Amino acid sequence: MTAPVFLDVDGTSIAVRHTAGAAPGIVWLGGYKSDMLGTKAETLSDWTGREGRALLRHDYSGHGESGGAFADGTISKWLGESLAVFRRFTQGRQILVGSSMGAWIALRMVQELRKVGENRVAGLVLLAPAPDFTAELIEPVLTKAQKRDLSKKGFFEEPSDYSAEPYIYTRALIEDGWNNRVMTGPIDTHCPVHILQGLADQDVPSSHALKLVSLLPADDVTLSLIPDGDHRLSRPQDLDMLVRAVGAMVQQAG
Repeated sequence: MTAPVFLDVDGTSIAVRHTAGAAPGIVWLGGYKSDMLGTKAETLSDWTGREGRALLRHDYSGHGESGGAFADGTISKWLGESLAVFRRFTQGRQILVGSSMGAWIALRMVQELRKVGENRVAGLVLLAPAPDFTAELIEPVLTKAQKRDLSKKGFFEEPSDYSAEPYIYTRALIEDGWNNRVMTGPIDTHCPVHILQGLADQDVPSSHALKLVSLLPADDVTLSLIPDGDHRLSRPQDLDMLVRAVGAMVQQAG
């Protein structure tokens, strides 16, 4: 494993791994509290290495090898870091592969890039997509105790199924989430989208993926439902489906 390079983004050191190769390149965007050395990212790294295709991945601030405090993170902050990394390390057309929160970052990246005429996103592959999760999935089920913690402490904690450390959700994250919502109306990606969603996902229900599909241009969207797939989608058969989806998107992008 090669050491990461670091990009300073607004005073925070962001860890990046970039492998040069053919276009369209692949850009990995991880989930909440995950890092760029996870199973799915490593699987893509192996595949792009065999294919001679460019791959870009990074850790958001407060994640993995990057600097900064996790509790200081918001969607706006992590989006800004992702855009800075994208602009610094990629050339030509790219396919964004976003997992969970990374799918939200990917959709927002497309919006921000198109605002300034950077139409380089050739496709999106979204795994267990969680756009707008703060407003759609967290806020509606907050308990009285969690609301009290948000008000008094500015955050609340939740046990994690994936780590010994709890998840932390801050008031700043939730408030900022409202400014980054994408599921408020039709979403114009101007590129093909392939969504992979497990029906056994306990974190992001399949109904959320179906709502997202309803907001995307139907002729450009593929939805693959995995009957026994959970939120991680990291079993061998899930990883095989991910690689096939990304490979098909590369072929479609030409």
